[in-house]
Amino acid sequence: MHYEQTQHGFLVVWGWFAAHIGLLERLAAVPIKQKTRRHTPQSKVLEALVATLAGLEHLQDISRAAHPLVKDSAVAHAWGQTAWADYSGVSRTLSRLTPDEAQAIADVLAAVGQPAIDAEVARLRQQEERLCLDGDLTGLPVSNTASTYPGAAFGHMSDEIRLGYQAALVSLQSPTYGRLWLSVTHHPGDTVSATQAEALVRAAEKRLGVHPRRRTELLQTRLQQLDEQLSAAETAVAVCRAAFNQAQAEVTETEQLLTECTRRVDNPAAHYRARQRVERPTGKLAKARRQLATAQKRLATRQHAVKIAQTRLEKAQPRLEKRQADRDRLAQQLAQLEAENAANPHPVNAEFRLDAGFGTYQNLMMLIEMGYEVYTKPHSHRLVRSLHQH
Repeated sequence: MHYEQTQHGFLVVWGWFAAHIGLLERLAAVPIKQKTRRHTPQSKVLEALVATLAGLEHLQDISRAAHPLVKDSAVAHAWGQTAWADYSGVSRTLSRLTPDEAQAIADVLAAVGQPAIDAEVARLRQQEERLCLDGDLTGLPVSNTASTYPGAAFGHMSDEIRLGYQAALVSLQSPTYGRLWLSVTHHPGDTVSATQAEALVRAAEKRLGVHPRRRTELLQTRLQQLDEQLSAAETAVAVCRAAFNQAQAEVTETEQLLTECTRRVDNPAAHYRARQRVERPTGKLAKARRQLATAQKRLATRQHAVKIAQTRLEKAQPRLEKRQADRDRLAQQLAQLEAENAANPHPVNAEFRLDAGFGTYQNLMMLIEMGYEVYTKPHSHRLVRSLHQH
């Protein structure tokens, strides 16, 4: 047997393994609408995968590293290739992939890894052990002056503000492999952990094919509480609307009174001027003027009361709408979790471990209600007290 020298021995082993699990055959069958000269587009996608496994930070390292991959024929042969393409050709192929082609490649990678995940889940269930999941959001910085990375944004990465991406990662603690990656999703660099908890758990469950029993009784309790809050909000809006209508009616009544008082002053005053009569402090005209002044003050007071009642109504109405939206959302969520329980006759025991960035009250409640035991640090010092109160 002829052995070739290589500086990438483990890549040779991985190439043999990739052929054994059918990865090479499946990737070669992915339809990619690009021209083939010396190397097929599928082979250049495969080369990018091998470069990633080799830990190369930049594509140009394929050709320009101290031990370039393009010159390692042993690795190429192990991965079913006669030779590797220059990094520039790999770069062009990757940049011209359509979203559908990229998704097809991702689907192949997921498919060849799925049997390992299924086997580990079966092993854990057979041993009656709890599934342990880890979720994280980790920064992937690029140069702060780069302008060719689509979707990159400035965010907090490794105690710095850097330009780049955030990778949402979730893994399974595996008795065979130690840690088995389930899902990786890229986001802009300004994405924060608190927004990604549900996406992480849903991605994990999709790969695992199993999930815990949903604690629907907790949602039912919350739904009852929301119903009480909704009823109180409806009552508050009704009271505010009644007060507003009453205030408007009093303004209308006062405006009519003011019109009448004005008539009582204008007509006698014209009569007095025509006859050159002198107004007396105790006369009818003076009395009518005092009634007019009182009506004017009363109108101003009642117009102010209308503004106050309107402000209260404008504050109460959004609270009612929010309570209604929360109630509808929770009812929809309860229906979804009940359906998931009905379709899950053999639930698993599982825990989810997350860092403090995920540990908001809403995320903890969501994970607990989805059936997980949650291990995290408090998002703020008020969180534990709030949880105890609920």
